[in-house]
Amino acid sequence: MDNRPQLHYPFEFHQADALEFCAQHGQEFDVIHASPPCQRFTRIASLGRARNRTYPEHKDWIASTRNVLVYLGRHYIIENVMGAPLNNPIVLCGASFGLHVYRHRQFESSILLPQLKHVSHNDRTPSAGNGKSPKGFISVCGSGGVRGMTSIQILEYWSFAMGINWMSRDELAQAIPPAYTEFIGKQLIVAIQEA
Repeated sequence: MDNRPQLHYPFEFHQADALEFCAQHGQEFDVIHASPPCQRFTRIASLGRARNRTYPEHKDWIASTRNVLVYLGRHYIIENVMGAPLNNPIVLCGASFGLHVYRHRQFESSILLPQLKHVSHNDRTPSAGNGKSPKGFISVCGSGGVRGMTSIQILEYWSFAMGINWMSRDELAQAIPPAYTEFIGKQLIVAIQEA
């Protein structure tokens, strides 16, 4: 679900305001996985504010998302970037799943989630747009070029690095790897079966 069309999404999709939809239809689901907009908490927002407030202000959607999910009384996950104000989150990293992107993300949950072992990052992954690391890791973000790669190569490598083969480049820049959701989904299935 998103408030904008997701033309390449290969599963059932609903275009709607997520909080309104959940408030109206949330009781129909066993689990709700929410990814509120993260721009307020990104590293680029911090850099922009440090540089004469050149980054626009964005609303914090975490609390309102949590309030709706807690009110519904369903199992839930809230995903967001590092630095977002989540309650007792675990952190997942692509390297823990054999991916070629680090993409650290926090996950708050209504159930206790196990924290995976964090794989060392000793390979000097270049910043966005500056190519791949010696171990083949890449920063997946933004819409600019990547040194040494054509536009087609960027899309292909980002798809490989993230484990996603159905998204456009702009969609990949905003995505979380499906491996994260699969890992968490398995924990939630157990919680639901044991309830």
